[in-house]
Amino acid sequence: MAIEVGTKLEGKVTGITHFGAFVELSEGVTGLVHISEIADNYVKDVNDHLKLNDKVTVKVIHVDKDGKIGLSIRKAVDKPAEDARPARPMRDGRRDDFQRAGGDRGNRGFRPSANKLSFEDKMSRFLRDSEERISSLKKNTESKRGGRGARRD
Repeated sequence: MAIEVGTKLEGKVTGITHFGAFVELSEGVTGLVHISEIADNYVKDVNDHLKLNDKVTVKVIHVDKDGKIGLSIRKAVDKPAEDARPARPMRDGRRDDFQRAGGDRGNRGFRPSANKLSFEDKMSRFLRDSEERISSLKKNTESKRGGRGARRD
């Protein structure tokens, strides 16, 4: 049987190094499970996760032209769907409106009602927001410098 990328196979750990573990597959073929492919969490020492002669299920992740076989234990394990993680709310609490409107992650300032405004209304809102931000910035920097251009003698 030829070893192809993506297949799951059973194997036996034949060697452990500081960078991974060698696993013997069928027909005496040996592949390497890199330390980063052993578990989903951080692996400091391979010996904490694997022992010699352990039976493991691995997935073939690459086969080089020179015969080297890259294996993964963590990709061989079937994981549950990632929907188990709750959605993070947006900072201003508009996560639900944002998702209902079909927004994407790159458009963080999306407001569903903003699409109904005319261009002039949008520009006036932008100018007002900009002026408020600039005035608060000036207020904060002036207080740190000692007021409106006051000289220190």
